[in-house]
Amino acid sequence: MTKYIFVTGGVVSGLGKGITAASLGRLLKQRGLRVAAQKLDPYINVDPGTMSPYQHGEVFVTEDGCETDLDLGHYERFMDENVDRYANLTTGSVYREVLNKERSGAFLGQTVQVIPHITDEIKAFIRGAGKKSEAQVVITEIGGTVGDIESQPFLEAVRQIQREAGRGNSLLIHVTLVPELEGSGEYKSKPTQHSVRDLRASGLLPDIIVTRSKGFIQDETIDKIALFCDVKRDCIIQNVTADSLYKVPLELEAQGFSAVVCRELELDPGVCDMKEWEDLVSRIDSRQRKVTIALVGKYIKLHDAYLSVAESLHHAGFENGAEVEIRWIDSEEITPESVEDRLGDVDGIVIPGGFGTRGIPGKIEAARYARERDIPYLGLCLGMQIACIEFARNVLDYPMANSSEFEPEGSHSIIALMPDQMGNIPKGGTMRLGSYPCHIRKGSRMHQAYGEDVIWERHRHRYEFNNAYREEVQNAGLMISGASPDGQLVESIEIPANRFFVGVQYHPEFKSRPNRAHPLFRELVRASLQS
Repeated sequence: MTKYIFVTGGVVSGLGKGITAASLGRLLKQRGLRVAAQKLDPYINVDPGTMSPYQHGEVFVTEDGCETDLDLGHYERFMDENVDRYANLTTGSVYREVLNKERSGAFLGQTVQVIPHITDEIKAFIRGAGKKSEAQVVITEIGGTVGDIESQPFLEAVRQIQREAGRGNSLLIHVTLVPELEGSGEYKSKPTQHSVRDLRASGLLPDIIVTRSKGFIQDETIDKIALFCDVKRDCIIQNVTADSLYKVPLELEAQGFSAVVCRELELDPGVCDMKEWEDLVSRIDSRQRKVTIALVGKYIKLHDAYLSVAESLHHAGFENGAEVEIRWIDSEEITPESVEDRLGDVDGIVIPGGFGTRGIPGKIEAARYARERDIPYLGLCLGMQIACIEFARNVLDYPMANSSEFEPEGSHSIIALMPDQMGNIPKGGTMRLGSYPCHIRKGSRMHQAYGEDVIWERHRHRYEFNNAYREEVQNAGLMISGASPDGQLVESIEIPANRFFVGVQYHPEFKSRPNRAHPLFRELVRASLQS
C-alpha cells in the first residue's frame, strides 16, 4: 500500500515547506524507498503560467510540459527525480475538471458540491501520483497556510485520505514559525500552538512538527510545544536557518527526521546513505575562489522570479570550486551611458528568459557589452533572442532589427513566429512547452560542454529565430550550433571568436542539480573564472 505524507504550514508563508518536503524526499530515497512529491496550490488560476513573477516567482516547467509552482524545482534538485503533471494541482484546475465532468453528464444529474465532488477530485489526484510512479511514499505539500479559506477543500481531502488509509499509512507534518524575541533572546511557542489549534479545527492532527527558527530552540520551549500540541518529543524537528539550503537535509537527518518518519509510517527504515550529499556539502564549504556573475533581468526585486537560474549558477560554482556572487541588475537601468558602471567589473553575464517589452533595450545593451568586451555570456530563451537582435543591429547593420513580439510590423524581425504559428494565439498553454531534442554541431562550444551529439532540454517560449537570416548571421560570425532534428528550429547560437558566448532557446536551468551542475552553467562559470 502507498503511504502518504502531507506537509502543511502555519503562522506565515515562506517558512520552507517546500525545502522540508524536498529534503525528506531525498532522505527517504537514500533509505531505498521509491518516493513521489507533489504540491497542491489553493489559488484559482489553472496554473501559474500566466501569473506575474511578482505574484508567484518563477514558473517551473516539467519534462512533459506543465507550467508549475517553483517548489517543484526544489523537489527535482533535491530528489534528483523528474516530476510530471501529477506533481502540481491548483483549485482552478480542480474546478475546471469537475465542471467539465458536470457538463458532460458524468454526475448523472447530481447537485455538484465541494464535498464530495471537489474533494474526490483532489483525492484522485493525490492517489494518481502514487499509482503512476509506483511510489511507496507520496509526499504532498499543501500551499498557503492553515486557516486560509481557499485551503479548506484541500485540508478536508487530506482528512478523508488519512481516515481511509488508516493508522500507519499516512502522516501529517506541520511546519511552523517559532520566533525569537530580540530583547530576551527567547523563542516563543505560542504562534505554533495557535497554528496547531487551527489545524485541529480542520479535523487534522500533526504527527510531526518542524519548527522554523533562526537558531536552535531552548529545550523547555520544545517541551512546551510537545505538551500543548500533543506531539511526541522526538517528533519535533528543528529547521534552523542554514548558510546554504543544501545543508538542510543533513541538519534535519542529524535529528533523526527520516527515521522518525519511517517509524510513524511503519516502514523498514533501511540505512540512510547520504555520502553523496555529504560530499556536496564538503565542496560547498571548501570553495576557495570567487566569481561575480551579472544576472540582467526586469524582476530583480524578487529573486524568486529567477530561482532556478540562480541555483544553477551556484551549482556551477560548487563544481568549479568557486563561490558565485550574483550581481542582480535591473535591465531598465542599463543604457549606453551606464553600462560600463553596471557591468564593468563583472566576470560573466546571464540574461534569463522573460516576456514583454519592458527592459529590452537594457538587455540588448548588456549583450552588446558582453560580445564586444569578450565577457562570458549565457543567454537563456529570451536571452538568446536578445543576443541575435543585438548581433543583427550592430554587426549586420540592421539598426531596426527586433523581435516580432516587440514590434509586429518591424522591417527586420530576426525573431518571429514560424509560418505554422501565425494567427491569433491566446495566452496559456499555447507555447512550445516541455522537453524537445536538439542536435548539436560538432566542434562547437555547445558540443564541448555537453559531450553529446543529441540532447533533450525543456522549453517555454512562443517565438523562434527567423530562418531567413540564418546564412547572413553565420557569414558574419554567429554560429548556429544547435537545431531541431529536422533542422528547422534554431536551438542554440554562439560566437566562436569569443571565449564563451552562447545563447540557447530552451531553459537549461530546469535540469541543473546541486551535485551535477548543468554543462552550460558549468562552462560559463569556468570561463568567467579565467577573466
